[in-house]
Amino acid sequence: MSDVFIHDSAIVDDGAAIGAGSRVWHFVHVCSGARIGEGVSLGQNVFIGNKVVIGDTCKIQNNVSVYDNVTLEDGVFCGPSMVFTNVHNPRALVERKDEFRDTLVRCGATLGANCTVVCGVTIGRFAFVAAGAVITRDVPDYALMAGVPARHIGWMSEHGERLDLPTGGDGDAVCMATGARYELRGGMVSRAGDTD
Repeated sequence: MSDVFIHDSAIVDDGAAIGAGSRVWHFVHVCSGARIGEGVSLGQNVFIGNKVVIGDTCKIQNNVSVYDNVTLEDGVFCGPSMVFTNVHNPRALVERKDEFRDTLVRCGATLGANCTVVCGVTIGRFAFVAAGAVITRDVPDYALMAGVPARHIGWMSEHGERLDLPTGGDGDAVCMATGARYELRGGMVSRAGDTD
């Protein structure tokens, strides 16, 4: 783990993999099976479980627990005190460790402060989950989600600016910050010129 900063108060269990340039701050616990990419920031009091994969340049803010069966692709932002789950119907008196559901957060997505992601969902590329929202189903690429439970209220650019696109029908928009063009076709947004 060369070129990794680990604060003296953090616990990184033997076997954990942390990429170059990552920073592990006060009171963090990284379990032995965790796989963490390069340039990742783990804020104060973060917990990373055994069966967790975190891509490059993710930022996980204070007081976030990333439990088993959660995968974050590159460039995911987890706001302060946001919540992941991994059991759909937990009971203290019923053992359900063999029922963990996978959660996937795709490249560039933002999960706002104090939001909750109920397990078993996929959050699309560059989606934006508002602070305090509760995600209970899959989220499309570039979607802006807010509320409890979260509903789709708009679209966001890769830069994090709201796009002037309808939530239904087709349309075209430009990111006011970067000038990048986006297309909404058949309920899906893509950046103009993207081929995937």
